Amino acid sequence: METYLQDIITKALLKIGVEKDQIPQIKIETPRDPSHGDAATNAAMLLTKTLRNNPRKIAEQIVENLDFDQDKITGAEVAGPGFINFRFAENYLYKELAAILKKSENFGRTDDNEGKKCLVEFVSANPTGPLTVGHGRNAVLGDTVARLLEWTGADVQREYYFNNAGRQMRILGQSVQARYKEHLGVESEFPEGGYEGAYIAEIAKELVDEHGDKLLDEPDETVFKEKAEAAIFEEIQATLRRMNIEMDSFFNEHSLYEDGSIQNVIATFREKGLAYDNDGAVWFKTTNFGKDQDTVLVKSSGEPTYRLPDIAYHAKKLDRGFDLCLDVFGADHIDTYPDVMSGIEVLGYDKNKVEVIVYQFVTLVKDGKPYKMSTRKANYVTLDELMNEVGEDVTRFFFLMRSPNTHLEFDVNQAKEAGEKNPVFYLQYAHARIQSILRKVDELEEDEGTPELSVLTHDSEVALIKKLLSFPEAVTLAAAHREPHRLITYLNELASAFTSFYHDCRIIGEEKLIMHARSELARATARVLANGLTILGINAPDRM
Repeated sequence: METYLQDIITKALLKIGVEKDQIPQIKIETPRDPSHGDAATNAAMLLTKTLRNNPRKIAEQIVENLDFDQDKITGAEVAGPGFINFRFAENYLYKELAAILKKSENFGRTDDNEGKKCLVEFVSANPTGPLTVGHGRNAVLGDTVARLLEWTGADVQREYYFNNAGRQMRILGQSVQARYKEHLGVESEFPEGGYEGAYIAEIAKELVDEHGDKLLDEPDETVFKEKAEAAIFEEIQATLRRMNIEMDSFFNEHSLYEDGSIQNVIATFREKGLAYDNDGAVWFKTTNFGKDQDTVLVKSSGEPTYRLPDIAYHAKKLDRGFDLCLDVFGADHIDTYPDVMSGIEVLGYDKNKVEVIVYQFVTLVKDGKPYKMSTRKANYVTLDELMNEVGEDVTRFFFLMRSPNTHLEFDVNQAKEAGEKNPVFYLQYAHARIQSILRKVDELEEDEGTPELSVLTHDSEVALIKKLLSFPEAVTLAAAHREPHRLITYLNELASAFTSFYHDCRIIGEEKLIMHARSELARATARVLANGLTILGINAPDRM
């Protein structure tokens, strides 16, 4: 319907003298108030300067020149300062309801991003410890945005960027080495700033079990670091799998040093007069890009800052032919990524192909107070511990409930509720409830053939059909804005519309014609709920 409306509006604009290259992008949206119609556009408001007229007059001209199929649209009217509202024909609603049932698990997929090659980089925690609650929002947000892009036709690759070199990893190896010696009764000085979680002692114990005391004479931390990296990455991947996340690729920052990418960035910056030496450090002239002061790329110690490998890494991404490189960052990166964007522009890349989602951080709360669960792994709560406490689906859903731009309070009490007060269970119960109804219907009726959907004329039936038909739009908007919580809002509205329908329109006990049609409407609702939950990476159970 969206494409059809855009087409008839475009033809009307051409009739009133708007040149083809003057026609704006025509957006079709669902009005919040159902009394305003089934679809609306603000196209007239976008043409006030072009046509030098007030938007309401332009909207009236557009409506006068609309040529639409009465089987699809029963009318169009001007509203407010210049909106155009459309009302769908009932026959159209019944045809589209039948189409939902036919498309089944593919209903909601669009071609908005067809042919687009996308790389979504998220999590990207160095392998120095288990994933914590702090990583959870990043992981779930990145994966769900990737799913939304896939549902809108994009070819998506999920990538995990990490560094297994540098100071952090040396300290990790030294921490394991110290615990290894302690296990064997050998005195050892624990490194300053070392990793103190119980997982370090566990890795060290595995080394004792595998090698005995043969590693006591190791000259450095290398073998201990390698063991720790392998063990921690195995745990990280297992945690991600619990959250229904599978990475397609892993990119090692260290490779950027080995292949000369880091040196090439600095050399290019120098050639363009945008890098210089001062106080033993290498500086990037970020004042040329509007910053108050220049930025250090390489410290006087010779150690690069995060910006330098990040610039080289993004160049590598774009070299791989991606049309969109999407990064998921915490709010602590808000001052860093603009320098990366400036850097890739200097290197000659199109920075518009790089997009950043910045999310706010998460606080665990219980009884209205910050909550820390007991943990065997130092002073933080791991994702696995949180999932053990509230479940995988709940964990994932709660991370998606709010806009990424808002701070998220993860209420453990609410998450542990096993009823409809829990927002994820509310949606899962709705799906399970419909499946229960359908099982009873299947017991009562034989194959009735093609349902007569035109008998669905009650206001609650029509409202539910219209809500079902807006699912593709909900997916499109959530994908375009990179905001999965928009889809949750839609699913809640759909579940509420079904509740109203089921309250007003009995299914079991009605005559066969009505029961069959209403059960098919219920079946379509269950399908859309399941598709939406699938995009969110959450199970849609048939029984609860």
